Amino acid sequence: MRFCACNKTDEADARSIYIGNVDYATTPEQLQEHFKGSGPINRVTILCNRHTNHPKGYAYVEFGTTDAVTKAQLLDGSMLNGRPLKVNPKRTNVPGVNRGRGRGRGRGFYGYPPRGRGFRGRGRGSAYYAPY
Repeated sequence: MRFCACNKTDEADARSIYIGNVDYATTPEQLQEHFKGSGPINRVTILCNRHTNHPKGYAYVEFGTTDAVTKAQLLDGSMLNGRPLKVNPKRTNVPGVNRGRGRGRGRGFYGYPPRGRGFRGRGRGSAYYAPY
C-alpha cells in the first residue's frame, strides 16, 4: 500500500486561491486587507522572479476554511491598486503530467536541433559531410 506525502499540500490547495493581474507594488498586507471579508487567512504569497526578485504579477492566498474560497471567488474582477484582479481556485499540479505546448517537433539536446530524418543544417546541401 502506498502512502502519499502530498495530502497536506492537497488540503492546503483546496483552501487556496490564485490571484492574477496583481500590481507589482502590491504588498501582502494589502492583499490580506482586500480578502479579509472572505474568511480567516493563513498565508499570503506573492511570487517573485528568483533572479531579479521582482514580483511576477500573481499571488496565492491560503484561507483557514474551504468556504472562504467560494466567498473569495466573488471578488473576481474587483479593483486593487487600479487593476482588476483575476481570482480562481488554486490548481493542484500533478507530478509527471506534462501539458505540452503543441509546438510540433521538439528541440534536441540542450536546444540543438535533433539529428536524423528531416534535418538539413545550415547552408545548402546535406547536413552531413561526405568527402567522397
